[in-house]
Amino acid sequence: MRPASPELISPRSPRVAAARRLGKRNFRGKERLFLAEGPQAVREAAAHRADDAATLVEVFATVEAAERYADIIGAARDAGARVHLAAEQVIEDISTTVTPQGLVGVCRFLDTPFDEILAARPALVAVLANVRDPGNAGTVLRCADAAGAEAVVLTDASVDLYNPKAVRASVGSLFHLPVAVGVPVERAVAGLRDTGVRVLAADGAGEHDLDAELDEGTMGGPTAWVFGNEAWGLPEETRALADAVLRVPIHGKAESLNLATAAAVCLYASARAQRAAGGCRSVTES
Repeated sequence: MRPASPELISPRSPRVAAARRLGKRNFRGKERLFLAEGPQAVREAAAHRADDAATLVEVFATVEAAERYADIIGAARDAGARVHLAAEQVIEDISTTVTPQGLVGVCRFLDTPFDEILAARPALVAVLANVRDPGNAGTVLRCADAAGAEAVVLTDASVDLYNPKAVRASVGSLFHLPVAVGVPVERAVAGLRDTGVRVLAADGAGEHDLDAELDEGTMGGPTAWVFGNEAWGLPEETRALADAVLRVPIHGKAESLNLATAAAVCLYASARAQRAAGGCRSVTES
């Protein structure tokens, strides 16, 4: 049996050019399509459906990657996606990474209307307010997924959810939980509070300590965490919207925690409290 040969060998192919353009935000918005790079992202995309339609619409794969990840290619075909065997040069041209892994998927936008998130009455939500770094946004989304959050909200001042770096940093979590985009922070806070969610702002200058809040056993209810900009945190007007502003205690000599690390600490603190009978209290209590 002769080995398979790539059908797409030129980066100048119209289909390749159309996929390559999705690396730019204006084209993503126009087509409502985005790129998912690497086997994990393509696998998760193949399994995802929104509004009763498959999310994955097209896959570009080198011959070697198609053989190595035959199960993913099969799942993509089962989902109705078009699969193209492509030369390595083509994959390099489409991909936004320095060392492509041989698989690139084209996916439909999958963000969820904010009102639908509210209607589901989520117990744990991450709100990204003015988060500009796509890697941080994707990593916080991954942390929220791992902590069992039921939704993520990106405000209108935050980075594009479908930035290739954000998609990669989510490591597939983008396909696991509802994400709303372009929501003004005031609307996000008001809407969540109206559904009975307590809104906590995470800020290094917060007047309350996360450990103390846990010891008081007040974090077991529905909670939304608001995370701010990587460099300057949350502006005073955003802090004022929250029910409380909490700081993550620094027990060592570190100057601070980066955004994604602080988000992981806060989200897991809430997840622990919500799963503990009577709230999460200090182990030193008698």
